[in-house]
Amino acid sequence: MSKTITPSRESRIIKQDKPYDFEDNPTTCPECGKHEIISDTQRGESVCSSCGLVLQDRAMNTEQERRAFTTEEKSKRMRTGSPVTNLLPDMGLTTIIDTPSPQNQRLYRAVKWQNRLPWSKRNILIATTEIKRIGGILNLPQDVKETAAQIYKKAFNKKLLRGRSIKAMVAACIYYACRTSKIPRTMQEILDQSTVDGKELRKAYRTLIKELGLKVPSLDPTALVAKYTSELHVSSAVEKRVVEILRQVKGERFVAGKDPKGLCAAAVYIAARELGEARSQQEIAHVIGITEVTLRSRAKVMQNFLGAE
Repeated sequence: MSKTITPSRESRIIKQDKPYDFEDNPTTCPECGKHEIISDTQRGESVCSSCGLVLQDRAMNTEQERRAFTTEEKSKRMRTGSPVTNLLPDMGLTTIIDTPSPQNQRLYRAVKWQNRLPWSKRNILIATTEIKRIGGILNLPQDVKETAAQIYKKAFNKKLLRGRSIKAMVAACIYYACRTSKIPRTMQEILDQSTVDGKELRKAYRTLIKELGLKVPSLDPTALVAKYTSELHVSSAVEKRVVEILRQVKGERFVAGKDPKGLCAAAVYIAARELGEARSQQEIAHVIGITEVTLRSRAKVMQNFLGAE
């Protein structure tokens, strides 16, 4: 248990001819040279027990938070605020004036002007709300949503939103964040949760890549296998064979630049036929979200390659 020593008037004054560098954890008193330092964690002070000089008056408390098992206990014991996050327009650092009560009418004008958000903040508010909505529906991790919000703010600060839809840019940011984090979410899944069309989304995505100088991450087709084989109700043996086929054709010239969904669909079609669990081209194309022409084209090239091995 720490004790606090009240310093005398003379000991509070540090001599001007003796400069002192206030350290984070002082161990020696610059006044008397002794090492008997008392740390008061409640006040955040470090005091010399010999002469009473206050060495530090704003020390950071590094003690562990007390455990809380209910919401009420947590609110009483918590000494820190909410974490800083890109999913809040102001990153959670803005001071908000409470609605004035009859006893505090002089703050009415300040609250009135604070609620009038400028367009820049209102734009970010709309975008972050949309990111959280789509991210919640698609069950995206928190870091993916924060990455999308960070990319959007960079695009907004670079004035890339002029003449472009907010929702299209939001969808493009989410799509890029998913690909960067290797989350198996296709562009069509994001389009299904947004009101923009594919052409607008692809245009916004190309603008992000070009203007912000981002590296285009590639989506591995094997990341989509579990999702689509589950929807097609095929066995685990077929799923394993699909992964083998995709790994065999990986790096070949005929798969460079091709849509991962088309490659995955072709591999599923071939593997299902090999193991006696054949699915029609129409069914596979409908579940995966491609055309039958694309499926036949990719399957034909893959079969020729696998037969030549």
